[in-house]
This record gives sequence, C-alpha cells and structure tokens, in this order.
Amino acid sequence: MKKLVAALLVAGMAVSLTACGNGGADADAPASSGSGDETTGSGADSEAVAGDEDTQAADESGSVGGETFTVGFDQDFPPFGYVGDDGEFTGFDIEMATECAKRMGKEIKLQPIDWDAKDMELESGTIDCIWNGFTMNGREDQYTWSDSYMDNTQVVITKKDSGINALSDLAGKIVEVQKESSAQSALEDEDHTELLSSFGDFLQVAEYNTAFMDLESGAVDAIAIDIGVANFQLEGREDEFVILDEVISSEQYAVGFLKGNEALRDEVQATLMEMVDDGTFAQISDKYFGYDVCTLKGADVADTEKESVSPENTEAAAE
Repeated sequence: MKKLVAALLVAGMAVSLTACGNGGADADAPASSGSGDETTGSGADSEAVAGDEDTQAADESGSVGGETFTVGFDQDFPPFGYVGDDGEFTGFDIEMATECAKRMGKEIKLQPIDWDAKDMELESGTIDCIWNGFTMNGREDQYTWSDSYMDNTQVVITKKDSGINALSDLAGKIVEVQKESSAQSALEDEDHTELLSSFGDFLQVAEYNTAFMDLESGAVDAIAIDIGVANFQLEGREDEFVILDEVISSEQYAVGFLKGNEALRDEVQATLMEMVDDGTFAQISDKYFGYDVCTLKGADVADTEKESVSPENTEAAAE
C-alpha cells in the first residue's frame, strides 16, 4: 500500500513539474513576429497577433506609417557611404538619409549590403530602399525612383606616370571596376563595345578600396569609377594618380525603392524637397564635395520657372 501511495505522489509531482516547465518556456519565448506561421488561441492574444500581421503587411506594402527606415548601402563607397575614422557609418548619402528619416519621424537603420545582392535585399524586405550613389539610367523600369538628386559621370583613373592620357590608350591594358557598378554597366553598354573589346583584360572586384590597392601595386592599369568617388579617393594623392579628361558617360543618382512602393517614395521625395528648400541639402553637399551637387528644383526655383512661362510673361515677351 505504501508503495502504491508513493508511486501516485511521484506521478503527481512529475505532472506538476511538467506544467511549470511549459509555463517557463512560454515566458522566455520570443514574441510572435506576426508572420502567421504560429498557431495562436482566440480572444485578446489572437487580436494582438492579427494586429502585428496588419502592421507588418502595411510596412511591406510601403506604408508611410512604419517606425523604421532601413537604408541599403555599400559601406565601401566613399564619399557616399563608408566607415568613418570613429568606426561609425558616414558619408553624403548616409547623412542625407539620416536627416530624411528624422524628419519623417522614423528610426534610421543603416544596412550594409553586397552591391551585387542589392535586388535580393530589396525584394526580400530586408531594406526599404537603395540609397548610395545609385544610378537610375538604364534601370528606370526596374525600381520605383525618387527624382534624381545629383548628376554623375564615369571616369578613368590611372597612375600619373602610366602614359595613359585618353580612353584610346587603354587598348591592351588591364581595367578594373566594382562588380555591378555603374562603371561596369557603362562600359558594357553597346555604345562602348569597341572600347571594352580593346582592353587587355576587364576585371571586377567587390569594392573600390581593393581596386585602388590593385592600381597602386601595378596589378591593374586603370580603374573606371564614379567621379564623386574618384575625387574623394584622390584627395591628397594628386601626385600619384590622375583622372582622364575624357569621360565614359554621364548619369543621374536617385533613391531606388521596390517597384510599386510609391507611398514611401513620395514621403522621401517630399522630405528631400524640404531639405532643398531650407538649405540642408546644400549644407551636407558642401561638406563632402565643396559645392552644392543638388539637381532637385526647390520651391523658389519652381515658382520662378512657372512665372517665366506664365501667359502674362509670354504675352509681354511677344510684344
């Protein structure tokens, strides 16, 4: 009889411990992401999960109500995005995006990405936009774009004593670009078929810091690169390297969003225009380039242009 009572007591304790253990696991488990993968009960808990799902769906659809603004960028692309001496992300586009997020009431999240994986990052929802010296030319139908905020050209950098003075001098030479960069796209365009075929070799690397090390060591003869990045890299090194006067192509930079995400694009666009009108854009631009690179037309410019083509002015000009 004693053995039977003892056995029943042990069984009861086991059930009690199991119940406590399950309760502890639930308490420590991470909160539901609202993805709909987990099964939940009815009542308040179900309503909470449904609310999370609605919020996530709104954010993914480009709602302007999201709490964070996640910007995808190449952290090795100065002066647009890079790691500063203090170990923090900085750069022209980084400061622009950070100020933009602040004005929109969102928390900025800077997300370094592999440039050749940028589309995957955008399509998966890991980032909200690509903002980092991103060329819109030739990609107009692939993304939803902001208006272009600056012009850019593709140039060639060589060593000063290389004997390369024009694009035609690149025949038989080793030319290097960043993979999936605007320079690569420009050189592979049909307008430059002859130029590209003249190269002794055409190499792609993950980042321009590597390309400059290759140029410095003599592993390559030239680098094709954005003018803004070229000027930044050559500062204080003008005695070693030179930018050819002849350019490869011209292009425009803009902020790229997932195709169809017009809600977030419109909010960012409106905020950028505020920054143009109050001088913030010019201030940040001068810090990195020494002048105002802005191609956006602020309210004052737009009003002036509107007045210049008004019926009254047109009639006056005709008289």
